[in-house]
Amino acid sequence: MFATTVLSPAVQRVSVAAINFLQKFLMVVGLIFIIGLFGVQGARPDLIDSLKSFLPAVEASPEVAGDEAEEPADAGNGKLTPRMQGVLDYVSKRYRVSHEALQPIFSTAQEVGQELKLDPLLIIAVIGVESGFNPFSQSVYGAQGLMQVVPRFHQDKLPEETDSFLDPVTNVQVGARVLKESIFRSGGLENGLQQFGGALKDPERRYAGKVLAEKQRLEQAVQRKRAA
Repeated sequence: MFATTVLSPAVQRVSVAAINFLQKFLMVVGLIFIIGLFGVQGARPDLIDSLKSFLPAVEASPEVAGDEAEEPADAGNGKLTPRMQGVLDYVSKRYRVSHEALQPIFSTAQEVGQELKLDPLLIIAVIGVESGFNPFSQSVYGAQGLMQVVPRFHQDKLPEETDSFLDPVTNVQVGARVLKESIFRSGGLENGLQQFGGALKDPERRYAGKVLAEKQRLEQAVQRKRAA
């Protein structure tokens, strides 16, 4: 009898990822060769464009964290990744908010971040800048809740089971979708943050700078905890 080697789940994931990458790489190389060959021979531009359409799209998403791949969380059970748990500990001390109050906020940020392909820490950073984790915060312009969502603009995004933007979970769900739309429509992270913050006309991009600086502080807090 031959001994059977059982690969760990981590090794299996790496192997599958490597095979998928190799397949895509070979496909890209082959298509580039064909496109180049047709181009040299004077092929019609529309034929070349058709071939290019088969190339896998590469989308630059600076708002999506590569570090979050450390340990994919089961979004359904509310368990936080070590990265998110470390940030929760830091936020709890910095803003003097209990773990119990922050847990559903962080779970929702993690879940909706995975769904929308947004870094959950970006969502948390926006919450810190917008409301300081006060779920009942309201601006003079009528923006409400953790992510300061303006109800009259985003009523259609409310889940059917609630009609309040002051509910922390609902506010994060809606606010994250507004943030994702802003990034998509503006063509980039900084412009998207400026649009989300209602500061598109600011040439210095101060709002985006505040959010990204806050996100960096959160990342540094996690790194310090890991090094301790």
